[in-house]
Amino acid sequence: MLDNQIEKIVLFILERQGQLASRLTKLREQHDALEEQPEISQITELREAYRAVGQELLKLLYFVEMNAIGLRKILKKFDKRFRYRFTDYYVKTRANHPYSQLQQVFKHVGLGAVVGAISRNLHELQDRQGSYLSIYDPPALPLQDPVVDAIKAAVDRLTYSTNFLNFLAQHALIMQEELPAPTDEHIDEGKYHFMSLLLNLANTFLYMVNTYIIVPTADDYSMSLGAAATVCGIVIGAMAVAQVFSSVYFSAWSNRSYFRPLVFSSIVLFVGNTMYAMAYDMNSLTVLLLGRLFCGFGSARAVNRRYISDCVPLEIRMQASAGFVSASALGMACGPALAGILQTNFKIYNFTFNQNTLPGWVMAIAWLLYLIWLWISFKEPSGDIEEPRASGPETVEKGALEEGKQPLLITSEEQHEDDEDPEGDGSEEAPEESRQPAASFMSAYRLLTPSVKVQLLIYFMLKYAMEILLSESSVITTYYFSWSTSTVAIFLACLGLTVLPVNIVVGSYISNMFEDRQILLASEIMVCIGILLSFNMIIPYTVPQYVCSGLIMFVSAEVLEGVNLSLLSRVMSSRLSRGTYNGGLLSTEAGTIARVIADATITVAGYLGRSQLLNVTLLPSLLICVASIVATCCTYNSLY
Repeated sequence: MLDNQIEKIVLFILERQGQLASRLTKLREQHDALEEQPEISQITELREAYRAVGQELLKLLYFVEMNAIGLRKILKKFDKRFRYRFTDYYVKTRANHPYSQLQQVFKHVGLGAVVGAISRNLHELQDRQGSYLSIYDPPALPLQDPVVDAIKAAVDRLTYSTNFLNFLAQHALIMQEELPAPTDEHIDEGKYHFMSLLLNLANTFLYMVNTYIIVPTADDYSMSLGAAATVCGIVIGAMAVAQVFSSVYFSAWSNRSYFRPLVFSSIVLFVGNTMYAMAYDMNSLTVLLLGRLFCGFGSARAVNRRYISDCVPLEIRMQASAGFVSASALGMACGPALAGILQTNFKIYNFTFNQNTLPGWVMAIAWLLYLIWLWISFKEPSGDIEEPRASGPETVEKGALEEGKQPLLITSEEQHEDDEDPEGDGSEEAPEESRQPAASFMSAYRLLTPSVKVQLLIYFMLKYAMEILLSESSVITTYYFSWSTSTVAIFLACLGLTVLPVNIVVGSYISNMFEDRQILLASEIMVCIGILLSFNMIIPYTVPQYVCSGLIMFVSAEVLEGVNLSLLSRVMSSRLSRGTYNGGLLSTEAGTIARVIADATITVAGYLGRSQLLNVTLLPSLLICVASIVATCCTYNSLY
């Protein structure tokens, strides 16, 4: 029965493909005639005709994608209900057969030629008289056409092919609703403003600098106020504690406005950094911690992410998402590097400026300048921010399926069943609620399938391990190697600078050579190896051991984070793509809670003495890592 359904779909695809090819042949004849006697009006009409064919091709690609999703879910439900791995048998016997029809569904064989014909002809019809450049020439100008961009995005999503930009953009977890409608490609021009997008990215960058600029000096600052060096864990973690709460109210606030929460964020961060800097002259650890709490309450990353999701056009949303991740990575590297530069000591009136207070003063000035720039240049999006997006599958059925051809999910009851149980784990929800965003953390949690919960556990683990490595680096290196603040800053900056190169390698090469779940498991094992190598056991602890183990742990965690978020963006419920309690908020909360617990662990372990700090803090990291590996192995076949 499944073979028969696939055959119907494939024959329909071939029929539509032939119709598109016939239309392209006629348009080619008109194109050749225009080359002899070009007329601007006819060139415009021909360009619009090619775009119309592109829209039809886009509908066909959505049709193929919906059936590919339906086929995959049918096989998974069969496996669950009959306790037999039918999927493995079915795919192996059909996919590699010389007469495979399954390849037509999953690899859209032949559609590439249609995509190429549309792209090449639209490229030639651009206003470049006298030029003989084509899409095949390396120096050719890029084709700026939203139809072609949408087609390429649909093809990439269907084949799960990836590149560096796409891989990096998925780190932002700015999720799309499943099967978006072709008519909803463009966001109202009144909502998009380039300078506003730049201000959101600048906010992301400055916040990450603010987070990590104190890491090299937090232990010295704590000791100068009469506390133990390991209190640096509480000082660093105070910002994450406040961020647990600020992420929620900023996410809710972004339903109504973007400008006001960004202004509030800048003011709170200015006050928080000023308090952090003044705590030295006030000789008050309380003021120091309150300053860091204020900084955490100003975390507007939920607003930054939401602005990209709601106000950036589809054709550049991937670049904007990649910019969000790049700004975060750059801020993570610049923070410690900036702390290493601020090595001076002087007084103006009653205010002390040294390596401990200068990070606070510098960031306070930076946020004040940012606030002025924000007030002058930011443009609040026009229209109703809370306007719901169109539902994808219904539009596909009205457009691509108007010919009367039915997809694999034949009846509306089956469609409801598929929405209610997207991963075949038996969890259900009311059909009338199947398109509504989550209304609370509990309802969002109920939407998480077992495989998604495992991926959030992995995210928690890698954030915990990275926070332990970064936050205690100053204390550990001072105790074992007598490193100066500048040396610690250089080490942390070098770790931060590995983020983008690692993602280039993984996004451009490794992710196309191996399955995501294979990279996921291998990265977890490498993180575990890095943690094991970091322990101080019998032999004396050396700089090469610390640097190499830290590099292995950090780089592996970066690879793991990218692949894990790439998987999450594909398997998380589409209901978590919008609303206050969205997928981005859930992942942010998981990572922030991990950082809070890690920083608290450092401070608690400090009561045992600095000689025991390294091993005591690494032990929970090892246990959580092993637990995540076991959980991954148990759900390995459920991870796409």
